[in-house]
Amino acid sequence: MTTLQTPPRAAAPSAASGWLPLAVLLSGTFLVVLDFFIVNVALPSIQRDLGAGDSAVEWLVAGYGLTFGGLLMAAGPLSQRWGRRRTYVAGVLVFVVASAVCGLAPGAGTLIGARLAQGVGAAMLAPMVLALIGDLYDGPQRLRAMSGYATVMGVAAASGQLIGGLLIRADVAGLGWRTVFLVNIPVGLAIVLAAPRLLPGTESRERARVDVTGLVLVVAATTAFLLPLLEGRRLGWPAWTWASMAVGVALGGWLVRRTQVLAARGGNPLVDPTAFRSPAVRGGLIAQALLFCGMASYFLVLAVYLQVGHGLGPLTSGLVFTVMAVAYMVGTRRAGGLVARFGRWVVPVAALVFAAGHVLVLLAVEAIGVTGSVLWLTPGLAVSGLGMGVCLSALVATVMAGVEPRYAVAVSGTLSTVQQLGNALGVALIGLVFFGGTGHIDVAFARSLLCLAGGTVALAAVTAVTGRSSGAR
Repeated sequence: MTTLQTPPRAAAPSAASGWLPLAVLLSGTFLVVLDFFIVNVALPSIQRDLGAGDSAVEWLVAGYGLTFGGLLMAAGPLSQRWGRRRTYVAGVLVFVVASAVCGLAPGAGTLIGARLAQGVGAAMLAPMVLALIGDLYDGPQRLRAMSGYATVMGVAAASGQLIGGLLIRADVAGLGWRTVFLVNIPVGLAIVLAAPRLLPGTESRERARVDVTGLVLVVAATTAFLLPLLEGRRLGWPAWTWASMAVGVALGGWLVRRTQVLAARGGNPLVDPTAFRSPAVRGGLIAQALLFCGMASYFLVLAVYLQVGHGLGPLTSGLVFTVMAVAYMVGTRRAGGLVARFGRWVVPVAALVFAAGHVLVLLAVEAIGVTGSVLWLTPGLAVSGLGMGVCLSALVATVMAGVEPRYAVAVSGTLSTVQQLGNALGVALIGLVFFGGTGHIDVAFARSLLCLAGGTVALAAVTAVTGRSSGAR
């Protein structure tokens, strides 16, 4: 997930000889992935209950990805100071407390702040899962554990909207949408109680230096660029919004240059720039950004179209999402075999399938508007889910296959960071299209779909060109 140097291995406690430790770790993974997806069906309810504006809705999705992605790179050095288990438990605790604040938030501002804190907890715990799996399991057991990890991520992503709809429909104790956050508390506390007995502890004598300046630049550059995209439309695009975006670009350039200079001097930058000399790796990072720019934003605008446009309840909306989610699961399972058979062509073709799904949904929206049956959406949702699943799994597999082993962790961590920051950027950009310029939700959704289809076609082009230049079959 992120840059992790290896501390001394510690023997797992005797109680951790089976699969219970894996359950403790995968529960954390499930929470982090679920919380990204579960919030989509709750957004219209949150907006009505708290009187939140469109930009607040965007912040609820983008803010989580901003802090999650911006701080991922700090997890490795932090784990060397605290140990992997302590870092994991601390991340779960931060996540649980933030979830409680989300569930009890009296207003949109508090809720957004708590979502940012959830991203901090996620950034601490998520990278530790793979690291601790490596500490606990070897050989065939490790392969089975990694398979379980991938399955849990897929199930959490596939079931997130449906679980959210069920929770809101159940309306436990009259809490409504708040239960999508409060449900994290019992699961998180169970992890915190079980982890000290089931997960191995490490005491590292090595005190890794954290590139604090680099971390600050990542967060500052991203925030300076995203803030005007999320708030500019509402405020009428004052001069500071354009200045802020320019500052964001300048800070990003400073970060790249500083990383190169620090590495040349034998320092400890966030990532080693030599890991990204390959055109295939650089192209893979661009492709990862394009893919995730189009995922979080798609879920957001689809949820608003279904609930605000068609007046569907959270549960019915979640069931519509399930069509795409099931196809996504099928795609992720088939991706490995497709890559083995067809090589580099799988990603661009899958991206085109994803784009075709957007076009089919667009045609359905043109036909039904906000009054026809949403069943007309199902073919397009199924096609887009299939393309999305194959593209995501195959992209990571093909990029990592061409990475030198010594750079594998750095590239993997950077891909994860780009994933979360791409989510945030995509929500900001597509939010401009969807929430601005028209009062008709079906028209806004159709325009968003055109932009999303264009982004996935660009993804297909990037991966086709970089795959050819890398010499992959």
